[in-house]
Amino acid sequence: MILATLTFSGWNWFWPVVGFVALAVAVLAWSYRASSGPGWLRAWCLALKAAGIAALAFCLLEPLWTTQRPRPGANLFAVVADNSQGLQIKDRGETNSRGDGLRALLDPRGQDWQATLAGTFELRRYLFDARLQSTADFHELAFDGRATALATSLRTLKERFQGRPLAGILLLTDGNATDLRGSALPDLTGLPPIYPVVIGRSDPARDLSVQQVNVSQTAFEDAPVSIQADVLATGFREPVVARLIDRAGRTVQEQTLDARKDGETLAFRFQLKPEQKGLSFYEVRVAPRTPPALGAPSDEATLANNSRVLVVNRGQGPYRILYVAGRPNWEFKYLNRAVEADDQVQLVGLIRVAKREPKFDFRGRSGESSNPLFRGFGNQAAEEVQAYDKPVLVRLNTRDELELRSGFPRTPEDLYGFNAVILDDVENEFFAPEQSQLLQKFVSERGGGFLMLGGMETFQEGNYARTPIGDVLPVYLDKPTEQAAPGPLKFELAREGWLQAWARLRDNESEERTRLDSMTEFQVLNRVRGVKPGASVIASVRDEHGAEIPALAVQRFGRGRSAALMVGDVWRWGMKDAAAHADMDKAWRQLMRWLVADVPNRVDLAVEPQPEDANGTVLLQVRARDAKFQALDDAMVNIEVEPVTFGTEAGAPSAPIHLQAEASATEAGLYQASYVPRLTGGFKATAIVTNSVGAEVGRAEAGWSTDLAAEEFRSLTPNVALLESIARKTGGEMVAAADLEKFARSLPQKQAPVMETALNPLWHTPAMLALALGCLLSEWGLRRWKGMP
Repeated sequence: MILATLTFSGWNWFWPVVGFVALAVAVLAWSYRASSGPGWLRAWCLALKAAGIAALAFCLLEPLWTTQRPRPGANLFAVVADNSQGLQIKDRGETNSRGDGLRALLDPRGQDWQATLAGTFELRRYLFDARLQSTADFHELAFDGRATALATSLRTLKERFQGRPLAGILLLTDGNATDLRGSALPDLTGLPPIYPVVIGRSDPARDLSVQQVNVSQTAFEDAPVSIQADVLATGFREPVVARLIDRAGRTVQEQTLDARKDGETLAFRFQLKPEQKGLSFYEVRVAPRTPPALGAPSDEATLANNSRVLVVNRGQGPYRILYVAGRPNWEFKYLNRAVEADDQVQLVGLIRVAKREPKFDFRGRSGESSNPLFRGFGNQAAEEVQAYDKPVLVRLNTRDELELRSGFPRTPEDLYGFNAVILDDVENEFFAPEQSQLLQKFVSERGGGFLMLGGMETFQEGNYARTPIGDVLPVYLDKPTEQAAPGPLKFELAREGWLQAWARLRDNESEERTRLDSMTEFQVLNRVRGVKPGASVIASVRDEHGAEIPALAVQRFGRGRSAALMVGDVWRWGMKDAAAHADMDKAWRQLMRWLVADVPNRVDLAVEPQPEDANGTVLLQVRARDAKFQALDDAMVNIEVEPVTFGTEAGAPSAPIHLQAEASATEAGLYQASYVPRLTGGFKATAIVTNSVGAEVGRAEAGWSTDLAAEEFRSLTPNVALLESIARKTGGEMVAAADLEKFARSLPQKQAPVMETALNPLWHTPAMLALALGCLLSEWGLRRWKGMP
């Protein structure tokens, strides 16, 4: 508020005026003293006549009323109107939409407030939805914007009027910003006072809105994908149906929940196993169980928020697991059979059938230890002579005849092609020192999975204590203080195991406990001293004395993960009956899935949404690595983006958009490209990486969904709290739509960047003349009324 001050331009008349007033008051006092009449009447008459004379004498000092006011035409003022789809909503009981009401407020034929503002300020008019755009008279208002980029628009205004005299912003919106999350406020630094005008009431028509959809994937075989859709039912007190639709338009699952009160959030949960590997797209659609009559319009506020597209990525595979065993056993037989049922996991076997040991001791010339039949043939160096006595290894399910031909890999290029490694009944001496180091780096640097199975030559019995491989394990391999657990061992899940979907075989606790109670008891266990800090015990066994002993432990190790299964006769589980055999196979498959989960590939593609961008922009990040899984810097990365359609259009081909990813300046091997979707729905991106010579390094796929309309209609109630906070923090105030004319008249009385001094002569105003005449006439009238002379 601007403050006014009183000044005088006739100070040279001050003392004469004071003398005149004093003399006049003295004469009047002497005159009324000699008059007849009551004392109070003479006092009132004296005061009125003295006040009239003083008012006339006051005018001789030429009083001026000095104020500051915005200089006309020197200040700018922005009127910003919301043009998003959210204003298509109709409030309860209204025939017109919120947008119709806003359009009427901005119509100069029925509202004069813009002309009032233009008399003092230079008006700038803008529309905003996903972006800010100028307008001459708001005739472009169509309320079809896909987003309400409130924060972005305010930032654009600040940048556009940087250094210019912007006196304020009149913001007409419902406040439901799509570029803000939760209760966050936009950056208001450097902005002038903002005066929000709330468009809409807090009682919209009834509506169903899919607020959010969460997708979680586990290694649980029966239902590896869990989907939860939170639906806000406004004004509904009836059953609501949610359907999960695939790309062909088929209903995969359907669920019905009752909305019992207004504003209730219904949580629909689906569990499914996609039929295909890789990317799968689905759509969640909600509707009242009783639809409107045929041909009748929907009574919902909007149908744009009744569906959401979601994406599920089950991975392309195959995930290759290297199984190394020191001797043939039943464990590999059952594990291999179980994995054969999973088309995305491939088990490659390297099994030793005979240890490295000489079969004969040839006695001949001094120092000769090889067969004399080969005397004179080839190189007779000592290392070549020893090569005749190698362990006998059998390779199974290899990619070609050269893979693993020399035994366990000795180079990163050979080992890093696998996603996980399993050791079973093989001692530490089987590995050369460089192979042990390589296996440790496979987990810590490459990010692979590692599992050691119990047996006669693993853990402590395999001399893995204080070795690179032993360091990877989640358990200590020091000699345990107790002897091996005697008698039968009862398998049970630990507390952490109950929380891991891949460790359970049933989808509810009661059935899982029943299954555990009926499991075959084991007989073989590798005892360990304890579990390392940071590791988790997933399962344990209980001996005949009731002592609980760790049986399955896991931990993160560097970029990868490791597990230790101390039970040495898991095969015994499947010998009970067919049902137990099926459970054992399922347990193996889920453990293998967990082992290879999140293992990086040579090419990985990640989709990073940009929440601050209201246009749904995503950042596509490609990480490329060479055969040693080192960052690949000199690569060429092309990305193809293809929109995903549903229903009858699912099979229609669509031309992909080609993007060229640029190398990141902050991370080696990272390539990035931005994509702004033009449509609502799902999108599939394929990254193709080639090296410096043009050879393809690898490919990666990723998917995401963009539903700007659903975000726009997430809340149908105006966000008054946000607008009040914006007004308070910028020094503005809330303005009611009905008070716009009053606001326009009061705005020139507020502070502005460019002000001027206004001098109003108080003595030359009718008010001063009226005051003087009023006092004198009142005195005369009072005397006449009481009969005084």
